Amino acid sequence: MPTTTDQTAGDFQQLADPYRRELLAHCYRMLGSVHDAEDLVQETYLRAWRAYDRFEGRSSLRTWLYRIATSACLTALESRGRRPMPTGLGGPSTEPAGDLIERTEVPWLEPLPDVAVGGDSTDGVDPATVVTSRESVRLALVAALQHLPARQRAVLVLRDVLRWKAAEVADLLETSTAAVNSMLQRAHAQLDKIAPSEDDLVGELTPELREKLDRYTDAFERYDVDAIVRHLTADAVWEMPPFAAWFRGPADIGALITIACPAKASGDLRIVPTSANGQPALAQYLRGPDGVHRPFAVQVVTMTPAGISHVAQFFDVSLFPLFGLPDTPPDTPVR
Repeated sequence: MPTTTDQTAGDFQQLADPYRRELLAHCYRMLGSVHDAEDLVQETYLRAWRAYDRFEGRSSLRTWLYRIATSACLTALESRGRRPMPTGLGGPSTEPAGDLIERTEVPWLEPLPDVAVGGDSTDGVDPATVVTSRESVRLALVAALQHLPARQRAVLVLRDVLRWKAAEVADLLETSTAAVNSMLQRAHAQLDKIAPSEDDLVGELTPELREKLDRYTDAFERYDVDAIVRHLTADAVWEMPPFAAWFRGPADIGALITIACPAKASGDLRIVPTSANGQPALAQYLRGPDGVHRPFAVQVVTMTPAGISHVAQFFDVSLFPLFGLPDTPPDTPVR
C-alpha cells in the first residue's frame, strides 16, 4: 500500500505540474536566462515538495509556488549580474568591416522559446491571457527589466504582470506597502527611460506581415543581401550576442552581413521558422564543408507595419534543443 508520503508527493505533483510553464516564464522575466530559469523552477518544485505537508492553504497553491519561485530568484540574483544585450552596453558601431569582439565572459540575455512556456498554443486559453503573457516576455521588455535592481524587478513583475496586490507583494518581500508602491514607481520611471514604445508592436502577424517575413527568410536562404535589407526599417537595429558590437540602419547592417556572415552563396543557410518571446524567430543552419547543414544561430525578429525594426541574432547552439529543433533541418529544397 502507498505510504502517506507517497500520497502527498503524488498529490503535489498532480496539483503543481500545471503551473510549471508559467513559473518558467516568471523566472525567465526575473533572470533573463532560460537555462537559469529552468534550474530555478526545478529548485522551486523541490522546495515546495519538501514543504508541501506543511502547506496550510492560506493562499492558493499557485500563489504559494510563485512566492517560492520569486524568493529563489531573488536569492540567485544576489550573486549574479544583469544579463545585457549589446545595445545595453554602449552606442552602435559605425565600422561594419571592423573586428567583431566576442565577449564570452558576459552573461548575455537569452531568448525564451515559446514552446517552452506554451506560447505556441492558444487552445483553451483566454485570448487576453495569451496577449498579456506574450507582451510580458518580449525581448525588449525583458532586456529593459535587466536594468532594474532585483527587488524592483520583482515588484514590477508581481504587480504589473501577475496583478498581485501591493499588500501581497509587501508580505512576500517583508516590507511595507508604501515601500512596494515606491519601488513600483521607481521601476516605471526607469522603464520609461529605456523601454521602447509599444505603439508599433505587432501581436499576431497579419497575412501581409507573414508574407513579408517569408520573403525576408527566403532572402537569407538565397543570400540576397539587398533583399534582406529592403525588409528593414530606416532605423533598424541588429545585435548578435556574444559579440559586443551592434549596428543601426540598413546600410551598415547590409555591409556587416556581406563582410562577416560565413554564408556566401545561395543554399549556405537553411532556416526553420519558430518563435521566441512571443515574436517570430528563425533557426538558422549553416552548411559545413561536408555539405551538411548544422545549427548556427537563432534570430528573434521584431516586426512593425513599416518592416523589421530589430534583429537579435543569438549565436548559441545550445538553444536549439530548448526550441525542440532538430540537429539538421528538414530535407526540403531551398526556395
